[in-house]
Amino acid sequence: MKKGIIYGIGAYVFWGFFPLYWKLLKSVPAIQLIGHRIIWSFLLLLVVVAITKKWTDFRAIVNAKILRIYAIASILIGANWLMYVWAVNSNYIVETSLGYFINPLISVMLGVIFFKERLRIAQWIPVALAALGVIYLTYVYGRLPYIALSLALTFGLYGLVKKLSPLGSLYGLTIETGILFIPALAYLIFTESAGTAAFLHASLASDLLMIGAGLVTTIPLLMFASAARSIPLWVVGLLQYIAPTIQFLLGVFVYKEPFSHNQLTGFGMVWFALAIFLVENYLANRAPATPVAELGEG
Repeated sequence: MKKGIIYGIGAYVFWGFFPLYWKLLKSVPAIQLIGHRIIWSFLLLLVVVAITKKWTDFRAIVNAKILRIYAIASILIGANWLMYVWAVNSNYIVETSLGYFINPLISVMLGVIFFKERLRIAQWIPVALAALGVIYLTYVYGRLPYIALSLALTFGLYGLVKKLSPLGSLYGLTIETGILFIPALAYLIFTESAGTAAFLHASLASDLLMIGAGLVTTIPLLMFASAARSIPLWVVGLLQYIAPTIQFLLGVFVYKEPFSHNQLTGFGMVWFALAIFLVENYLANRAPATPVAELGEG
């Protein structure tokens, strides 16, 4: 379990510092960055599948049904990646952090809507409080915090599709990036022919960073997959707030994005909601289970 926690912390810290990486490529259009992220991730994942000698198994599980499921997942994760990279390089890091703070509560509501899951009364309180926070921030911004909501919804729906998906993270992400590979490659070829491509037309450092997008995408995902198999779900739930916390701190203290007292009030509502959510889930998971012998009584 200790090793799993280390991997989990490593994955979320990695994701938390993602803005630093994308900021190094702020001169490259976000859609081109996502194209490179997809292409190099797919090629790297193929190498991982081959090295781990899972190629035969991987080919055996790919069929029309699997492709239909993962086509939806690929669209959602592609949209999430695009919105995130664009937002980071457009100086909206603070708002991206809000999206990942509220994402777990979005996931809870999706569970209620699609799986008819029933929430305890104490679970409705943080959901309502977070909703109030978003409404307040809408008033403060003079608009919906659409970046945060887009990130939370696309990633929440992605999680929903993945919950219904039969494959593990390695095979799943390989198929998802594989589905996006041809469109991404076609777009990058188009930019090259139009004379707007950044790859091989900027510095060597930029080229290497674009290639490295596959590596920085794959490493934390594999770390997370290893962690998720060996630590309790409630621990994963606690760890997931590492990433948006780091992103928020980077946005405010490193990149000096504006953060007013009014924004602090709205974020504070969301943070308080999350604190209630985490404590309630921790206590619920720590509660002693009903002995099996008692289940058949009465």
